[in-house]
Amino acid sequence: MADQGMQILFVPFLTDTQNAYNRVRYCAQARAVENECFVAITGCIGNLPKVENMDIQYSQSAVFTPCDFAFPANGIKSEATPNTEMVLIADVDLSLLYELHAHGSVRNLKDRRTDFYELTLKEQTSL
Repeated sequence: MADQGMQILFVPFLTDTQNAYNRVRYCAQARAVENECFVAITGCIGNLPKVENMDIQYSQSAVFTPCDFAFPANGIKSEATPNTEMVLIADVDLSLLYELHAHGSVRNLKDRRTDFYELTLKEQTSL
């Protein structure tokens, strides 16, 4: 998707423990760095007592950035209070991504070795 111009990747999730949440979070942060894009994650919190195996959930919404000069050093633009019902609002400057792609200290997208591998999208087949 980054090769097709994706600038923001949205990752909705449903996790029941902090361990599961951390798997989602750290993978999302890696995608922001690898694909030089913003990544927004959000999940459910609270209880669903009448749903089997989902009687409790853990979540923390956040917006991640690439880790480069124009962005926060830790790659976190904004994050909500852990496991608290709230709305997270973050302004992102998409023009910073263009600057990163052209002049970043590490240019993952530009430096990909397409002479060694190629990514192609498969056509969807209707059922």
